[in-house]
Amino acid sequence: MAEKKVSLPAKLINGGVAGLVGVTCVFPIDLAKTRLQNQQGARVYSGMLDCLAKTIKMEGYFGMYRGAAVNLTLVTPEKAIKLAANDVFRQKLSKDGKLALWGEILAGCGAGTCQVVVTTPMEMLKIQLQDAGRLAAQRTVAASASATSPTPSLVASRAAQPGTNAPPQPSATRITLELLKTRGLRGLYKGAGATLMRDVPFSMIYFPLFANLNAVGRTEDRYSNPQERAPFLQSFVAGCTAGSVAAVAVTPLDVIKTRLQTLQKGEGEDSYRGIIDCVQRVLKREGPSAFLKGATCRALVIAPLFGIAQGVYFLGIGEHVLGLLG
Repeated sequence: MAEKKVSLPAKLINGGVAGLVGVTCVFPIDLAKTRLQNQQGARVYSGMLDCLAKTIKMEGYFGMYRGAAVNLTLVTPEKAIKLAANDVFRQKLSKDGKLALWGEILAGCGAGTCQVVVTTPMEMLKIQLQDAGRLAAQRTVAASASATSPTPSLVASRAAQPGTNAPPQPSATRITLELLKTRGLRGLYKGAGATLMRDVPFSMIYFPLFANLNAVGRTEDRYSNPQERAPFLQSFVAGCTAGSVAAVAVTPLDVIKTRLQTLQKGEGEDSYRGIIDCVQRVLKREGPSAFLKGATCRALVIAPLFGIAQGVYFLGIGEHVLGLLG
């Protein structure tokens, strides 16, 4: 079967559409992941379902989509860069239509590196918006505890006072302007090193694993662009499986990134000076198991996200759009 060449614009459209559809479907689980990973002292949520239930109860249904606007705005270029860059690197590293395992890993490394320019500010803003509800819930828990405590804490007492003004509702615009004013462009790229440390290994695991799972049962010309020849179901399952494996594998790195990028901390929660300081403090205060917080949520987010992405690539939506545009 002759290989069908897919243009770069079509790949960018496919990646963008896949990102929009995927994020819309799994964003509430991603919100739960962020809140669970940021829990240090007061245990507001016991797990993913408890987090989602309490979020709906306290913030309404749309509370589960806090920060979604940022993600939906920036996920198109982010996913487009990631998926298209991997395809471009694979084509450049292929020799005679074949790509060795080292080439697949290197292509994934390149894709993960390219996407960080968009991923870091997107994650930075999204995390602040997602975690705002957890901080509010923690203040409520502290206020309730102080009502029955003979010696309430100063923070709890302030939270309990009816006359105390609640902090303004955060917005992506307000956070962006504040960061640019106080820290410059570097403020939006806080945690860039940790983001790179997470995304590069993820892509190095995901893309080779997907390519090989997607080529199972087919031996002819399997190395050049396997998702074009795989059945839809195989492409979808391969994306889900590779995504969940890669997501769980890099969860400890995602925990570090989330902690570093969270600007507002709750009562008694640590702030960190960098990656090494974060690792040391988390190990000392919470133990090794803290690095797996949100692993289930992360797998449940990434699996359908990349399954949908590969499904969109398979359907060739980008090619259809370009065809309609002439």
